[in-house]
Amino acid sequence: MRIRAQAAGDKATVRVLMQHEMETGQRKDAAGKIIPAWFIQEVSATHNGKPVFSAQWGPAISKNPFLQFTIKGAKAGDKVAVTWLDNRGEKRTDEAVIA
Repeated sequence: MRIRAQAAGDKATVRVLMQHEMETGQRKDAAGKIIPAWFIQEVSATHNGKPVFSAQWGPAISKNPFLQFTIKGAKAGDKVAVTWLDNRGEKRTDEAVIA
């Protein structure tokens, strides 16, 4: 994941670009077989270890999704961590420091 977080006043804008294939389970490959569903189901974020964002996604989200959200009360130097979990049980967490 690529995470960029910038403070402005008492808020921070967090932008996240996730790398994931995000298959819906409705497409077919060249042989005509259905490509199994593979998509991010849960996304969450923490600010200095405290939960600030949580979402449940489904197969309708695009490949390599982009997410943006704002955290109130954040300042430069704070840490933001973003975690996703997909329907195959794979999980990824990345951190960034607010600039």
